[in-house]
Amino acid sequence: MLESLAVFGQGIFMPLPDAPKIALPLDAVKISAGFPSPAADYEDKHLDINDYLVRNPVSTFFFPVEGESMQGAEIFDGDILVVDKSVKPRHGHIVVAFVNGERLVKRLYRSAGRVALIAENPGYQPLEIQEGMELEVWGVVVGKFKRFVV
Repeated sequence: MLESLAVFGQGIFMPLPDAPKIALPLDAVKISAGFPSPAADYEDKHLDINDYLVRNPVSTFFFPVEGESMQGAEIFDGDILVVDKSVKPRHGHIVVAFVNGERLVKRLYRSAGRVALIAENPGYQPLEIQEGMELEVWGVVVGKFKRFVV
C-alpha cells in the first residue's frame, strides 16, 4: 500500500489520486462474533479500501497514533487514522487538532461557548481551551487502519 501514498510530512501520508485501485473480495454474509453461523461459503462483492475509507482523496491524510488517550474510542497506539480536512468539525467528532503547536487526537467538545478536547481514557484530563491558547482543528477522523500481530 505504500506505493499508493505520498509522504506529506513526518508521519503524515496522503493517498495518491492516481493510485491503482485494488478490489478485494467482500463476502455478503456477515461474520458472527458470537456463535458460528451456517453461512454460505462464497464471494459476493469486492471492496476497495480507498473507496471505503477515503471520501475526498485531495483532503484525506493518514496519521499514525502514538499514546493511549483514545482507547475508549477504539483508537490505539500504532493505529493509522484516516483524517479528512473537508469534513466540518462538529461537537462530538474525533478530530486531529493543534493546540499551541502540539498535534493531538481527541473528541471535540463545543457547548455554551466552551471548547475542549476530551480524551477517551479516564486517566487523561479534558483539555479546556482557554483565552490565549492557540487551537486549530485540522481535520476529522473518519476511519482507521489496524494491523494485528500474526
